[in-house]
Amino acid sequence: MDDERFDGLYLQVAQTTRGIEPLLDTVFSFLRRKTDFFAGPPGAENGTQAAMDKVQEVVRKHADLYEKSLQKSSTSSTHKKKRAAVTIPPPKKKETVIEMDPQGEFDISNAKPEKAATAETKSPPKETKSFVSEESKKTDDDDDNKDTGETPPAGNGGTVDGKYVWTQTLSEVNITIPLPDNTRGRDLNVTMAKTHLKVGLRAKAGEWIINAPLVKPIICDDSFWTVEDGNRLVMNLQKLHQQEWWEAVCKGDPTIDIRKIQPESSSLSDLDGETRKTVEKMMVDQRRKAMGLPSTDEQQKLDMLEKFKQQHPEMDFSNAKIT
Repeated sequence: MDDERFDGLYLQVAQTTRGIEPLLDTVFSFLRRKTDFFAGPPGAENGTQAAMDKVQEVVRKHADLYEKSLQKSSTSSTHKKKRAAVTIPPPKKKETVIEMDPQGEFDISNAKPEKAATAETKSPPKETKSFVSEESKKTDDDDDNKDTGETPPAGNGGTVDGKYVWTQTLSEVNITIPLPDNTRGRDLNVTMAKTHLKVGLRAKAGEWIINAPLVKPIICDDSFWTVEDGNRLVMNLQKLHQQEWWEAVCKGDPTIDIRKIQPESSSLSDLDGETRKTVEKMMVDQRRKAMGLPSTDEQQKLDMLEKFKQQHPEMDFSNAKIT
């Protein structure tokens, strides 16, 4: 099954690059700068050739998958036509697909934000009485009013039209700003302060792409920026408080609904030692609670008490209150 977890992020990249060649160039630029992909596997005599062979292998794999999907789609269409006289299935929701125009650029004019399907609820029978408190009803109504039915923001971030695209994790925020071709680092005026961000072109003194206070503070020493491919500025901001989501990058910019964010799942091996122990203990306590057993801390106290009783049989604990 295809991995669709990053579709939203790739759609944003596709919209920013606006072309199949720039999109691929971005991918291979990342592999060249941030990985040892072009060095090849250990022991390879020609790492570059090994990398090219791997690319051809992956392209061939997905070309075969594409051909199979076409055949499957054709076969499925034939079967559906045969069953049409018996049952007419409801129309399927059309996926958002960015197509290329004849010039090889992405056409995003028809790309619309997807809406999450809202589940239909049946009205309860007239004989059924509701025992929900008025306060609960009010809370549910408020939540319904706030729910816009929108899908989770791609990359847990958003787009500020005409300025930049941003994504985030719990620990950092990444900003991509389109620049004129052949822009170099010395052509930019970038200031990253703890609570303020300024980005502009030196050739346009007094005009700022970004000049606003941040919604939350950052760690300046761990934050950085770089110009990629001479046409975009990529900024990495390290959050000061790394266990919270941002609803925007700068104050006054459009916000996202952080309630709809779907963080990537992580395994215990991704956590540091102390955090891992805490999470494992919570998981054990949760299982013990489901089985009607005391928590690990409570069990430890009971074991200590039992040991103390055995050491002091002369004492009466029948009226003792254990907390």
